[in-house]
Amino acid sequence: MGRLIGYLRHYRARFIAGCLCLVVTASLAMSVPLVLKCGVDHLADELARSGASVQGAPATSRVAGLAGNEPCLPGVTGADVSTYALLIVAIALVQAFARACSRFLIFNVARDVEYDLRNDLFAHLESLPLDFYHRQTTGDLMSRLVNDIGAVRLMLGPAVLNLLNTPIYYAYGVSIMAAIDPALTLAALAPYPLVILVMRHNGRRLMEGTLRVQEGLAEMSSTIQENVSGIHVVKSYALEDVEAERFEKQNRRLREASLKLAKVRAIIGPTMRVVSALGILVVLWMGGTRVAEGRLTMGDLVAFIGYLNALAWPTMALGWMFAMVQRGRAGMQRLQAVFAEEPSIADPPRASGERGPKIDNGEIELRGVSFAYPDAPDAPVLRDIDVNIPAGATVALVGRAGSGKTSLLRLLPRLFDATSGEVRIAGRDVREYDLLELRRAISMVPQEPFLFSTSIRANIAFGIPALGTDGKEGERRIHEAAEWAAVAQDLESFPRHYETMVGERGITLSGGQKQRVTLARALLVDSPILVLDDSLSSVDTHTEERILEALEQRRRGRTCLIVAHRLSTVQDADLILVLDKGRIIARGDHATLVAEGGLYADLFRRQRLTEELEAI
Repeated sequence: MGRLIGYLRHYRARFIAGCLCLVVTASLAMSVPLVLKCGVDHLADELARSGASVQGAPATSRVAGLAGNEPCLPGVTGADVSTYALLIVAIALVQAFARACSRFLIFNVARDVEYDLRNDLFAHLESLPLDFYHRQTTGDLMSRLVNDIGAVRLMLGPAVLNLLNTPIYYAYGVSIMAAIDPALTLAALAPYPLVILVMRHNGRRLMEGTLRVQEGLAEMSSTIQENVSGIHVVKSYALEDVEAERFEKQNRRLREASLKLAKVRAIIGPTMRVVSALGILVVLWMGGTRVAEGRLTMGDLVAFIGYLNALAWPTMALGWMFAMVQRGRAGMQRLQAVFAEEPSIADPPRASGERGPKIDNGEIELRGVSFAYPDAPDAPVLRDIDVNIPAGATVALVGRAGSGKTSLLRLLPRLFDATSGEVRIAGRDVREYDLLELRRAISMVPQEPFLFSTSIRANIAFGIPALGTDGKEGERRIHEAAEWAAVAQDLESFPRHYETMVGERGITLSGGQKQRVTLARALLVDSPILVLDDSLSSVDTHTEERILEALEQRRRGRTCLIVAHRLSTVQDADLILVLDKGRIIARGDHATLVAEGGLYADLFRRQRLTEELEAI
């Protein structure tokens, strides 16, 4: 909970002001039974003076007597019943204003903390490496960002308000009741220790039940997200009923966990009401007897009942508040688990104001590089890679599926760090560069194209967001990138052209269109290194030729790394690296590798045979 205290420090002035307003609200609320007591005693005194018989009226109050000219309330002399009534109305109006201020201030602080916490969590998620996302589901992270942070807000708002409110009410109520009649006060509050016993017995169950419910929500959110994103796959395999049954099982588990939690809460709420009712019953029985004996005034009895009624809501709210605090604690525990994840890939430490080195060319060198994914450290996917790529060269990586091509490319922008060896760009180890500088120097088209659920224009301009609103110059550059990627003609045929919304993950576009829009996004960024990870696999041969011709012009002076299964894509590369089982087993240009035989020549012959058979 220390993290939350840190957030609250930023808003301590407003929070303290809200707490002061809460004290004023409670003070005014707890003064009403006292004013009511004085009004009732005054009325009883008037009736007694007029000859009416009011049993118990001669008794004097232990808070303020009515003997002689002594005022019942300090500063209030010569009052009649209407004066007390107007005083109660005035107190109620001021109390309403103070109550509104206390809620406005405290609830707004809770909202501000929620805002800061959600921003910080999202920023932290953005800083975490890819291996973290291999271990987490999207639905679970969404649940933490929405449900768990919402639970924390409720804990800091309504729960904290009642947590502060309840002691103030009890301090006023118990002290004034004790001043009136200590014995009656003890008797009225005798059932209240039952509250502590119930809280102690159910606290752990409430916390565990809340955690199970929130984890169930996360699991269900993940299933919904996966099914909505992959609905075309579900429908293609006619698995709607299977997925509906899987969801129904998760929903049933969530319902059962929610019902168990509701049972625990159901015990707490009624217990508070029973305790409050027992207190009032004791006062009516014992206090009524004392009034009949003349040991208490009628006003004292009315005040006692008024204070017990005033304590009824804080007492009942204890259970609700306790449940909310436990829910907030459970939510914060889940959030803290994410915050505890340290970014394993970060900027190198620097002195204040010191700037990191710049990347001014695309020279790449790998020295003895080996790599294994964090979840499988004993199964390296790259072994002892040594290669030197001059700036401006075009290098192709080919090999069977799973040979380590994509893994090698991921080491360049430090999506992962090499297990051993050095990855160097422009003469420096990539770990010496700030991540912003390093990643801006590399335009990368991933193996699986990803488009955001926005317009095609925004997707192309994603790498340089300002271009989307840069008028004619931005329009020209976006259209130019689309031309280079051979997707401009397709976009012009859409009803809304570049303003076409692509849907989630670009679902409204074909596989080839998604690849080309992603390629246009990378080509728009004029970085010294261009990485194409099998980014033309879904386009036809004719379109591929157009793209390669455009790339021949566009990639001049840029280091270009191309992964391709279609070897026609890489025949003109300056250097071809053949990978197999994580090692470079051959290198050279196309003609040399074909002449040498081996894996590359075998792959090339098979592809040529396939093309000839398709042409028949």
